[in-house]
Amino acid sequence: MSSYVLIVSYTAPLRAVDAAMPAHRRFLDEHFATGEFLASGPRAPRVGGVILARFDSRARLTSVIAADPFVRQGLATYQVIAFHPTRGPFALPMSDPTASIPGP
Repeated sequence: MSSYVLIVSYTAPLRAVDAAMPAHRRFLDEHFATGEFLASGPRAPRVGGVILARFDSRARLTSVIAADPFVRQGLATYQVIAFHPTRGPFALPMSDPTASIPGP
């Protein structure tokens, strides 16, 4: 299991991004349900978003990014940063899929 910070950058006007937001949120929900995404939210200022993720393979990560409606519609790009979490409440769940994810 590998851990990633995914930096999403909008490449289109916000009105186009907002029109695709419902489909993007369904995409996020799908990957939260699989356990691949652990946290997400908009950047401030609103120029994109950030996703904390974990994947079994880089190939799987690449296919998930390609399926994002923002990417399919040419509205955003992803920067992928791999890292090795060692501290904090998400460190163990990011590297061990059997570990519990901290609650609110």
